[in-house]
Amino acid sequence: MTLHAPYDPHNIFAKILRAEIPAVKVWEDDEVLAFMDVFPQSEGHVLVISKTSTARTLLDIEPAVLARLMEATRRTARAVQKALQPDGFQIMQYNGEAGGQTVFHVHFHIVPRWSDRPLKGHSQAPMADAAALKVLADRIAAALD
Repeated sequence: MTLHAPYDPHNIFAKILRAEIPAVKVWEDDEVLAFMDVFPQSEGHVLVISKTSTARTLLDIEPAVLARLMEATRRTARAVQKALQPDGFQIMQYNGEAGGQTVFHVHFHIVPRWSDRPLKGHSQAPMADAAALKVLADRIAAALD
């Protein structure tokens, strides 16, 4: 997909937002949803998406929505750090197929990192067990400020 294609209302995140498919939620409000990546690159991999925008990429998103999404990403990253105590973390955001984007609804990845654990490849990790993700989501949610 190119950077300038129209938004697909049938993408997996749009379906999650409409509750057509399940997600293991960490937290949400009227504007943002944070949930566990079902193909985690590391333990505690969380995705943060806008519930109000149909932007596909960082180039499309409305400035006020981006500001809210970034603050939500920071808040969630703090909770990941507090709950899981990784050695570090990455915030990743992909744009366009050539840029590594696989779901064309703008989103941020929070990927905890430990120095003694290898990172799984983006969109190459095996599917995680939903019950295990729920345990992690609950730990992260309990650490939210």
